[in-house]
Amino acid sequence: MKKLLLLFTFLISSQFFAQEDAWVYLKDKPSFEAYLATPLNMLSQRALDRRSRQNIAVDVIDVPVDDTYYSQVKSASGITVLAKSKWLNAIHVFGQEVDINNLISNFSFIESIEFADDGLNANGKTTKRSSKTKHKNKFAEMKADYNYGVAETQITMLKGDFLHQEGFTGSGMHIAVIDAGFPNVNQLQAFQKIRDNNQILGGYDFVNRNENFYAGSNHGTNVLSDIAGYIDGVFVGTAPDASFYLFITEDTANEVPLEESLWVEAAERADSLGVDVINTSLGYTTFDDPNYNYSYEDMDGKTAFISRGADIIASRGMILVTSAGNSGSDSWKYIGAPGDAASVFTVGAVDAVEDIASFSSFGPTSDGRVKPDVLAHGENVFVIDHQTGTPKPSNGTSFSSPVMTGVVACFWQATPQLTSTQVMQKIRESADRYTNPDEQYGYGIPDFKTAYEAVLNVDKQNFINTTTIYPNPVSTSFTLKMKRNDLNGVNVKIYNLLGKKVYEEGNLKSNVLNVSVLNSGIYILKITSGKSQKTIKLVKN
Repeated sequence: MKKLLLLFTFLISSQFFAQEDAWVYLKDKPSFEAYLATPLNMLSQRALDRRSRQNIAVDVIDVPVDDTYYSQVKSASGITVLAKSKWLNAIHVFGQEVDINNLISNFSFIESIEFADDGLNANGKTTKRSSKTKHKNKFAEMKADYNYGVAETQITMLKGDFLHQEGFTGSGMHIAVIDAGFPNVNQLQAFQKIRDNNQILGGYDFVNRNENFYAGSNHGTNVLSDIAGYIDGVFVGTAPDASFYLFITEDTANEVPLEESLWVEAAERADSLGVDVINTSLGYTTFDDPNYNYSYEDMDGKTAFISRGADIIASRGMILVTSAGNSGSDSWKYIGAPGDAASVFTVGAVDAVEDIASFSSFGPTSDGRVKPDVLAHGENVFVIDHQTGTPKPSNGTSFSSPVMTGVVACFWQATPQLTSTQVMQKIRESADRYTNPDEQYGYGIPDFKTAYEAVLNVDKQNFINTTTIYPNPVSTSFTLKMKRNDLNGVNVKIYNLLGKKVYEEGNLKSNVLNVSVLNSGIYILKITSGKSQKTIKLVKN
């Protein structure tokens, strides 16, 4: 009887004193007008320039969480504040259920509260998140002419070598890698090049709240190597001339909802610093506490906190490349968060002969969207070992993702006129299954040479279509008014009204053409570049 009483007392105490994770959503941002008037107080000039190129206005989403609101929540009884997100206007708190629920009655500025455990949400889902066995590996597993060494297949599969040969190696592009740690990046020979050239711009450990990002799990070191590694003739990453920020958000000792909030904080930091492309080889479906587990129904891009944060990234003018996950051959099977978000670029894995890797997670999302977006080499793909500093084969969409990230950065360097969403769409359109996507391959393996040439051809067409001449009528010479200064490949022919060619100039050296030899009359001017052409009626005085 005594044992039963003690057990009963313990159960009551455990239930009453249990600590919970929750997100507190705020109603507004009272100081938003002041921030919008002075955007450099919240975003770097590089971030503003990135927005400007894509015609993206600064808005209230960019405004930080209100300091007064944050301070009041932080000082509330029984509450520990762990993180915050300006994009979602939310504060991540930890405390007893009763104390968290008291917040909404104590503070009028709180819009709603969402517990990580759906069972505690009054208006939560009718279907509780399923309890599954925790995955064994919490990670989504694991004109230049380069001698790529063992990395050749993973680069040439995507035609990344073509972009490199055209001179697009990531120079001027800023990439953030959000992962679990980067030990020995400050020492290994494979990262000597990016160290010597000051291509590591900074970093932060959001888990421990310090700047020691050359620590933690070796997972991030392996991931970074597929983008930035460089040992000539031995191993070359896909964007060796890009610059990098290294962020740690993954707590390798625990699988908890806080990691999602820290990840969103890191993405927001990347945005404010002016980052172009983010790689994250992390995925979330299950947690140490099964009450927090996600179900497949939650993989709709709108449920997981990390997915909702990730979905904002493209609207800020960045590209998020993320791993699909390694659950293809286990009971979960499907992609994880944030790979389910609509506007992120989710990458599955194939082997060296382009067959799907058995571990590569399946789509579609629970609301029926195609995922993964594309595929890259991820089975027996090479990475740099964090201890020996030499290449080793490894498996996982954790590595197909950074292989893709580097080539995406090179492609965007080559096509700066495109927006982030246009870049992703052009890459999808170049993939080998674009017209017939499926749940394993998505749109397939991209061909970045095809993607680049498609953009170039459209540019040429637009370039010719918008060309005009002045003056017209003309006495002795006229000027071609063009949207670009490059005349390479531009040809001009002039015909009389009988269809006879009376003037021709190929590969123009100047946009001013002397036609004084022509008799007075009406002519047809034809301007061509490649397959693009435009005709203009020309009047000669």
